[in-house]
Amino acid sequence: MKRKVFGLILLGLGAFMLVVGVMTTVWAPGQLKKLPLDVNTTTHLDGVVKKLDPATGELVENPVKVQSISKVDSDASDDSTAVWVSTACVVIDIDDAPDCVDGDDPRLVSATTDVFATDRVTAEAVPDFKGLPDDAVPHEGLVNKWPFDTQKKDYTYWDGTVGEALPAIYDREESFQGVDCYVYKIAIADAPIEIAEGINGTYDQQIEIWVEPITGAIQQQKQDQQRYLDDGTPVLDLKVGFTEEQQKTFADDAKTNLSGLRLLLFWVPLIGFIVGGLCVVAAILILLSARRGGGGGSAPAKHELAGAAN
Repeated sequence: MKRKVFGLILLGLGAFMLVVGVMTTVWAPGQLKKLPLDVNTTTHLDGVVKKLDPATGELVENPVKVQSISKVDSDASDDSTAVWVSTACVVIDIDDAPDCVDGDDPRLVSATTDVFATDRVTAEAVPDFKGLPDDAVPHEGLVNKWPFDTQKKDYTYWDGTVGEALPAIYDREESFQGVDCYVYKIAIADAPIEIAEGINGTYDQQIEIWVEPITGAIQQQKQDQQRYLDDGTPVLDLKVGFTEEQQKTFADDAKTNLSGLRLLLFWVPLIGFIVGGLCVVAAILILLSARRGGGGGSAPAKHELAGAAN
């Protein structure tokens, strides 16, 4: 009787472990490889900027820092689409400048706000999403991350300055801060833009982006940007990339996230199937043994009773 109870318990445990294995294989990937709705990320970049001094007509070089804040508006988002509010502030880093300054401060290079929507799995922009405000600029392509399970292929990447998605060309695979990454390059040349209100010009940009391919998280982004008046006069030359501290933070986050995904999507189902299978097999053997043992013990008892009657 005890063996039968133990076998049933073992059978239940095995069935449970097999269900865990199936769930983490079939259901979990779709839930884990999906952008959460509580994202609120601040990214810091630094570098140098050469900005036109109207008084002298010369470019003046200074250190520069950039603060970019990207936050998901969970109320405006839904199960498949995330609405983002993204702000970026570029400040000349002199006189103990804060991360952002007001419009009257001469250290301000630019300050922008962008609202857009992306698919929570593919990271592609969703230009007509119902949760966007009426004045939101329709976006195309990737905007602020790559898709889960990024491929070694070309994508299109949104550039807000020119207002269109441009080819992001796969270049190479490379380890960055201990994280395996795919590297993509974006090149923009002589793109017509508005330098300032009512002033037209052109725009060049070289961008290099390191992407952790399983999560699609950007690990490093370098930008080399120039802006010119229509007559060819340079007005801005900006070279920035993630700060060293930011690179380390993103690398640590990537390693943590990858370890969690590996545990839940590989080890948990593997253990579930192996342990579950072993438990079921052992339970069946125990139950069969208990059944044979119980059947063998009943005949002698009947024989003894029959002998007593004689």
